[in-house]
Amino acid sequence: MGHMEFESNSWTWDGVYYYPHLFGVIMLTALLGLSTSYFGGIAVPTLPYLLPDFRIFQKQKCLKKRVRVYMDGCFDLMHYGHANALRQAKALGDELVVGVVSDEEIIANKGPPVLSMEERLVLVSGLKWVDEVIANAPYEITEEFMNRLFNEHKIDYIIHGDDPCLLPDGTDAYALAKKAGRYKQIKRTEGVSSTDIVGRILTTAKDTKVSEQDNMNKIEGEETQAKAGQMSHFLPTSRRIVQFSNGQGPAPNARVVYIDGAFDLFHAGHVEILKSARQLGDFLLVGIYTDQTVSEHRGTHFPLMHLHERSLSVLACRYVDEVIIGAPWEVTKDMITTFNISLVVHGTVAESNSLLNGKADPYVVPKNLGIFRTLESPKDITTTSVAQRIVANHEIYMKRNAKKQASENKYYTERKYVSGD
Repeated sequence: MGHMEFESNSWTWDGVYYYPHLFGVIMLTALLGLSTSYFGGIAVPTLPYLLPDFRIFQKQKCLKKRVRVYMDGCFDLMHYGHANALRQAKALGDELVVGVVSDEEIIANKGPPVLSMEERLVLVSGLKWVDEVIANAPYEITEEFMNRLFNEHKIDYIIHGDDPCLLPDGTDAYALAKKAGRYKQIKRTEGVSSTDIVGRILTTAKDTKVSEQDNMNKIEGEETQAKAGQMSHFLPTSRRIVQFSNGQGPAPNARVVYIDGAFDLFHAGHVEILKSARQLGDFLLVGIYTDQTVSEHRGTHFPLMHLHERSLSVLACRYVDEVIIGAPWEVTKDMITTFNISLVVHGTVAESNSLLNGKADPYVVPKNLGIFRTLESPKDITTTSVAQRIVANHEIYMKRNAKKQASENKYYTERKYVSGD
């Protein structure tokens, strides 16, 4: 039976590397000078025939190149939907190259981006699935750029989501890649979009203004209504969390570094501080405050992104090993023991300094234990400062959003179930 298998599979083997037992048969045949009759009349190719094939196997193995896939985007107001798209894209190949569309191209096609190119590059290259980044990628994949991707960047496939991406003239931006047979599609992540986030920020800004004018006369019912207007449509599953997770705990003697925060509207400042924190140990554990904690400390209109959305954004960051989904405000002795924390860190730039609000210092315990350290924040961006950029240009964004919202609503109305992950 073993010889039968050997015969039927001799043309389908990927390469000798996987089949060390093949050497045994060849060497045995060579050493003993056995004829086919030794195998009971089964037509096994004799040695002279085997050797040329053997070389083909080796050649095949050497030529088996890593599949490189390309995906582009504006990645403005980075969210877990972007991260999930890049995770899916990476699963279609071995190496993921990401094109970040230039400011000029975004302005020409959609209006001004909220985040600068530098911030968008920090966010994209901070994702655990991204291997390379191409800055200033074009919005439209022209024939010239497509050939550059194939020849210079050695791209095998161009990837995009199942939602239509149309150019201003109404044509499909990926038509050329499809025609070339080098296009692959992934499933769009539902429940979030940059348009939706801009909407949440504008709603919040409007409500804040109203409540200031009303001078705290706001009825609770109205507030609930406003909150509902900016509610997320994200439906978290345990599977999604597993897909984003590294799935490994710290090694027995690992130096565990702990940092906590709201990590709302995940931005370049978050990436940089997480990178700095990770360099101080072997394992970075990130505590993410509950929605209630964030509201208590920052006001009823926060957080803009709810706990699960914020958790996924943090988990997608390459510097993060594990998150606590709904961490307490105060770092307790019990937490330090449970998670074997060696060092607790906090950035110099934070949304609000709670110590000034007369609240208790949440880091008293680690400070007393001598394991607390303040980290110089590499950037002075905060969630509020990003939100203010949108509010400052709210007319532009409201117009842009109305247009985008219409096409997103159309997508949701007409969409069918698409299998994929």
